[in-house]
Amino acid sequence: MPKYFLNGKETEFKQGERLSDAAKLIQNDFKYDIVLFEADGKIKELHNPIKENMRLTPITADTPIGRDCCRRSTVFLMMKAIYDIAGIDRIEKVQVLYNIGSSLFVEVLGDVNADADFAQRVEKRMKEYAAENIEIKKRVMATDDAITLFEGYKMYDKSRLFEFRSASAVNVYSIGGFDDYYFGAMVSSTGYIKHFSVTPYEGGLTLNLPDKNNPDKVGEFVPKPKIFKALREASSDLKKMGVETVADLNNKIVRGELPELIVTQETLMERKIAQIADKIAGKPNCRFILIAGPSSSGKTTFSRRLSIQLRSLGLKAHPISLDDYFRNYDEIPLDENGDPDRENISAVDTDLFRNNMEALLRGERIEAPHYNFKVRKREFNGNFIQMGDNDVFVIEGIHGLNGLLSDFMPEDAKFKIYISPLTQLNIDERNRVPTTDGRLIRRIVRDSRTRGTDAKTTISWWPGVRRGEEKNIFPYQEDADIIFNSSLVYELAALKVWAEPLLYAVPKDCPERIEAKRLLKFFNYFLAVDNDNIPATSLVREFIGGSCFEVG
Repeated sequence: MPKYFLNGKETEFKQGERLSDAAKLIQNDFKYDIVLFEADGKIKELHNPIKENMRLTPITADTPIGRDCCRRSTVFLMMKAIYDIAGIDRIEKVQVLYNIGSSLFVEVLGDVNADADFAQRVEKRMKEYAAENIEIKKRVMATDDAITLFEGYKMYDKSRLFEFRSASAVNVYSIGGFDDYYFGAMVSSTGYIKHFSVTPYEGGLTLNLPDKNNPDKVGEFVPKPKIFKALREASSDLKKMGVETVADLNNKIVRGELPELIVTQETLMERKIAQIADKIAGKPNCRFILIAGPSSSGKTTFSRRLSIQLRSLGLKAHPISLDDYFRNYDEIPLDENGDPDRENISAVDTDLFRNNMEALLRGERIEAPHYNFKVRKREFNGNFIQMGDNDVFVIEGIHGLNGLLSDFMPEDAKFKIYISPLTQLNIDERNRVPTTDGRLIRRIVRDSRTRGTDAKTTISWWPGVRRGEEKNIFPYQEDADIIFNSSLVYELAALKVWAEPLLYAVPKDCPERIEAKRLLKFFNYFLAVDNDNIPATSLVREFIGGSCFEVG
């Protein structure tokens, strides 16, 4: 009888058995549902047949890959419920737009009132389908046939996206006769979709999902009005530029319109930075501009460009990086895995920073440190600073909004900015370009260029970076005076040229290969462009090189 290896144990299988049968054998050994398998470095859905000598490792619903699978599947179930309740004739478009905490904001356009009653009906219908344990089927369709299919559903973003696919076929999923397309693996039936709720919000719906720390409990939707406003504004900006989806961007590229798009995007960003500078200049007692944001948000370039705008208004701006206040490498505290916890505020010498800033407030002269990342130590190279009448200090770092660094500063002396690439470019109606993917790609490219770090290492660090952000950065978002979106509509097409070779270099026999392959597949949606038309002041230059600022 043929054999396979299940969690390292040799196991026999019968003809016709599927991975779902393998999952049943060991499910009792796991707290959370097995939703997928890894087989020889590839993600496999449970409907796949077992093959001889397969080496299977279960992927459960509480893992990053498992959570993403459950999230996609829950979105699919929600779409099925919305179309069933409203009817396709009344729907113009249903699109998944934003992440707000552990919730997704969904907009329903057409002759549909997305009120509390509609939200309740959608949630009820989803739970009914989940209880029925309906099979989620997958079939391969010719690309041209898929285009025709989705145009029938009025999913025009999806059909236009497929026009740029080099593959001759696409995977289409179905629940009870309702078809859709998703980027990534799905659960095998609706019975795996257990934890969700639906609430009305700002004219749309929120699909509330479990927090990653509590995968069997639905997270309560917590409104974040400042973040939501910034997301809305980002969507509006893309609409004005005529680039709301990857297909729109690809169309601009093939028509030779990318140079104009780059100029438009960069001009729009510069105008927003100038508006922030005007607000700061309107606060006569402001001395400290505190800038925070997650990894690879472009904090350094933003702080330099803001400083220039402030100088144009007669203020003498001094950029200060919190990275320069990092403790020496051997002094950084360790995380629960015994690794240096670079994302923890304890990695910053807060005493030195506070002493320096308090001295500046008293009018004293200080020598600011410089952190040498090559030797992983803080150095003092004669960078002396003193506050004058028109001096302001532009302080940037992941902990910039943490009160431990600024609670001694008078309130009217501070202006707080949260920066993040709030990507609103969508793959299609259902599939977003996740902000975290954009940041990871930025970091892979920058780490390779400036620190000699390969993509495998950067990917392996990323989960720890994300945990640190959720603990030390995201809780302070709504405390900011301004939220600045640092995403650039064209950046993924530009980063593709740099990122793809680095991702292909990730070895096949390591865990990071799965994430590398996912990102490579993601890049298949984008046409690559050269970087000649990107100005030296652009924020994306912080990652690809060629910046006129010292951002390495």
